[in-house]
Amino acid sequence: MNDFYRRETRGDKAAAPLIVTALLEPDAASRFEVMRRAYFPPARNKTPAHLTLFHALPGAQLAELEDELAERCWQAEPFEARASGLRFLGAGVAILIEAPPLLALRAGIAQSWAEALTPQDKQRFNPHVTVQNKVTPTHARQTYDALQSVFAPFDFTIEGLELWHYRGGPWEAAGRFPFGGAPT
Repeated sequence: MNDFYRRETRGDKAAAPLIVTALLEPDAASRFEVMRRAYFPPARNKTPAHLTLFHALPGAQLAELEDELAERCWQAEPFEARASGLRFLGAGVAILIEAPPLLALRAGIAQSWAEALTPQDKQRFNPHVTVQNKVTPTHARQTYDALQSVFAPFDFTIEGLELWHYRGGPWEAAGRFPFGGAPT
């Protein structure tokens, strides 16, 4: 855990780091979750399957971030994404996601929050859903090979963004921001 997480989770509850994820259509979210439950070590699986845009934005600026996400999401429409393949992570496996509108949306938010981004969030954004992590490289390779033999790309819809508090354990919901054209 980096210093940002330690610093932000002490003291003020509102200052817990904020995580931003994509709001996936229910069928896709369920499909990713089934895979995560099958392959992620149960003792370490504290969160549902997710597509993270930002890992640690400043919790002390919750209201400002809520305002920005609400405005950006209100102006956007739901868009198609594609689970296009697999990525071997060394200690796990991820599903690669292709979604040009998501790249653009994240880039705009990153530009607004550039001064607050952690080194992890300054890295190139490669959308993915991790279905296995924190296993031995041998176990991860076996999972990757097994999934590679049966994985078929599929399309799904991204319906908005979700905001979460990170307090050291399971994430705590902090907000849901459906895109303007998404059903409520």
